[in-house]
Amino acid sequence: MRLGRLFRRSSEKREPEGGRIDDEGVRRDDRPFGDVESEVPEFDPAAGDPDGAWRERAASLIPGGASTGSKRPEALYGNSEAMGPAHYVRASGCTVVTPGGQRLLDLGMALGAVSTGYADERILRAAFSAAVAGQIATLSPTLEVEIAERLCEVVPCGEKVRFLKTGAEAVAAAVRIARTCTSRNVVIGCGYFGWLDWYRRDHGVPEGASACFVPVPFADADALERAVGAAGSDLAAIVLEPVVERLPPTEWLALARRLCDATGAILIFDEMKTGFRVARAGYQEVAGVVPDMAVYGKALAGGFPLAAVVGRQAIMDAAARSWISSTLAAETVALAAAGAVLDIYEQEDVCGELGRIGRALREAVERAIAACGLAGVEVAGCDHMWFLRFSESRWERRFLELAVCEGVLFKRGPYNYAALAHGEEDIAIEVERAASAALVALREEIAGERT
Repeated sequence: MRLGRLFRRSSEKREPEGGRIDDEGVRRDDRPFGDVESEVPEFDPAAGDPDGAWRERAASLIPGGASTGSKRPEALYGNSEAMGPAHYVRASGCTVVTPGGQRLLDLGMALGAVSTGYADERILRAAFSAAVAGQIATLSPTLEVEIAERLCEVVPCGEKVRFLKTGAEAVAAAVRIARTCTSRNVVIGCGYFGWLDWYRRDHGVPEGASACFVPVPFADADALERAVGAAGSDLAAIVLEPVVERLPPTEWLALARRLCDATGAILIFDEMKTGFRVARAGYQEVAGVVPDMAVYGKALAGGFPLAAVVGRQAIMDAAARSWISSTLAAETVALAAAGAVLDIYEQEDVCGELGRIGRALREAVERAIAACGLAGVEVAGCDHMWFLRFSESRWERRFLELAVCEGVLFKRGPYNYAALAHGEEDIAIEVERAASAALVALREEIAGERT
């Protein structure tokens, strides 16, 4: 078969509806992103349960009902039988639309992966432009170098960078680099680092896979010192998630820095949640404690899949002596999205605004709690990433169901994440209204159970 039969000249192509073919044979859509329509049904409470139907279809095909653990129905609501949607058909700003057509104000913001807003036109334009230019090839893209240079300008420990796709593999890569650099094995850690075997004790993980990982409690200086002492000369790294439900004492992070300096181990900060949220470079920028390596993802690329290991040259060079590689690590769509995110953060005080908006949202919920008079529920966490804590898990489940009925999707447990799209004044008012209505209904249900 001749290639000409497969690849026809642009002049032979008919112009598609809603777009045009340019001189290079590429389809262009010149309409503003906001004018692009998608199939979004109108919400009709009497039209059966399309949301439930999608949950059933997902459960029949996808183990757990979702490929992301935190998006399973039982993770969203605390019970797999709980009412409430588990799927969306469109997301824009800080709103998601369910298959049933209900519009929900979203406070979880894709588990913190979005800090500006869903379908941010500035990020989408950069990503689409990269896709049109060919997002992957046999050669590495120049954009990989450009974004690496920009990250090194932002991150205090940044001298070299390796890109990957997910936070879990990026933290695993940082640990691999640390072990390669030090020729040691033991890693002490505190936090959630994803699903991979190097640190998890879980079903399907061989007993010895995580034998060299030693967990320590958050902000426990004594436990950290004991673990370092027990590791002795085999300590390769201390890896910390700087914020776990609450801000850490700066002294704890500084202690980890001193212990690594004294033992020749490598300090790694997992800035997956805190990077491009509490500060551009993450909590190290707030605390003034600089690690040897830091790992970023989530808001780094505005919801596009990208993670980065950023660190000192002498340590990062060890990556070349191990094998850390992924075919799509440097595809340009996500890299271009990260470039747009970096542009936005250079032009605006995004992290400061996220703190202000987050404070307004949590204070709105605090007012709702105080007004309803229900004991056993409180707001915890910091302004940028806060959450509701219930004394009874069944109350939390029911509150989440009731809040969805009021049009607001709260995140179960940590965290509700602020986004720039939450910045409109009426959004905090709407959150307070929905929280109040849900809490009052919950209080009445509890009172009914006790009578």
